[in-house]
Amino acid sequence: MKRVAPPGVERSRWRDLDRLLLRSGNLVGPGFEPGEEVKEILHDMLHVLVIGAGGLGCELLKDLALTGFKKIDVIDMDTIDVSNLNRQFLFRMKDVGKSKATVAAERVMQRVHGVSVTPHFCRIEDKPPEFYQAFHIIVLGLDSVEARSWINGVVCGFLEYEDDGSVKQETIKPMVDGGTEGFKGHSRVIIPSVTPCFQCTMWLFPPQTKFPLCTLAETPRSAAHCIEWAHLIQWGQVRGAEVFDADVPEHMKWIYEQAVARAELFNIPGVTLQHTQGVVKNIIPAIPSTNAIVAASCALETLKMATMCSTGMSNYMMYMGAAGIYTHTVAYEKDPECIVCSAGVPVAIEESTTLEELMQQLCAQFPEKLATPSVSFQGCNLYMRGIFEEETRPNLAKRIIDLMEGATSGVLIVNDKKLHGPLRIQLSINAAQAMQT
Repeated sequence: MKRVAPPGVERSRWRDLDRLLLRSGNLVGPGFEPGEEVKEILHDMLHVLVIGAGGLGCELLKDLALTGFKKIDVIDMDTIDVSNLNRQFLFRMKDVGKSKATVAAERVMQRVHGVSVTPHFCRIEDKPPEFYQAFHIIVLGLDSVEARSWINGVVCGFLEYEDDGSVKQETIKPMVDGGTEGFKGHSRVIIPSVTPCFQCTMWLFPPQTKFPLCTLAETPRSAAHCIEWAHLIQWGQVRGAEVFDADVPEHMKWIYEQAVARAELFNIPGVTLQHTQGVVKNIIPAIPSTNAIVAASCALETLKMATMCSTGMSNYMMYMGAAGIYTHTVAYEKDPECIVCSAGVPVAIEESTTLEELMQQLCAQFPEKLATPSVSFQGCNLYMRGIFEEETRPNLAKRIIDLMEGATSGVLIVNDKKLHGPLRIQLSINAAQAMQT
């Protein structure tokens, strides 16, 4: 339940914030006008979404609430595990098995007067694009490249452009991204079409460790080899076409049991359920102090972005705790040919064009990039390969203009196995010409 502080306490608790918002200075951002109105906007109007309620997410929720953001939503699909309790400080032993988002929201509202935190216990993919479009700022506390890429694609999909190719400012949805890996961490500001997006700097992330299949199948030498054998080889041989989901406890238990049997066969020690989860999910050990430092930087950049009380970071900060308390910032440049946040490749079609005809046209236009494309519009899957193919197959015979709900222009996101990332298509539908003919 949301708590309300007495008037005197309410005034004194924001004295440090008042020093930033009620007076001007040489370091303020563009357009900043000090006054009570800025603080009222921060408290009552700005709506922030935190994605992730793990080690970094707990710190973010606490910092944002104490910084003055009173309207916060948090989304996370995970439940609390005993192994989380050493660093995810909002949780207690009695919370094990409960939703991280729900418990984190309750705990923050119990501790911080006046803040409202709305939890969402689900996958980020379960929410429609309109959900993310409703927030003023999105703050990422994620632990996977895939999740970052997905939300980056959704947010960049909101971008709309003028006829001259300039972006419509009202369609920009800013994000602040944080990440930690042991004693290393980063915070970054992502303003789609202005700063580099996540896809622009994908090269920053090192490739994940991969083991040769021959080693896994014939000469395993470590516990990780046994676990990956169960995950990559044994699952498909025994359970066939069943899709493996690392977040299903029964699936993870099965992988663990198979890995234990494999390890015993080769006299390899070290296979535990926790290690199995770490290998399969590519979990990196988390350090609470790193989470705290990175979350503090992210919260500060969110405050700057919301109020312009200071100039924002440009645009990437790296913390290197293993080399002493060392940080540096880098101004990475936007990729003008980014397939996600650029204006996109222009493609024109007629009003009568169906989704299947468009896909054939794209494959002919980009033969080296596309073979089996999947297409989405504003985060909605129009046609997807794999497990969603049967569900989306009826859309192939439908006109594109109908799938876009009558819009004659927009950005389509195309994915394909040949692509390193999604391809952005700036689509225009020649409705007038089709009517004349």
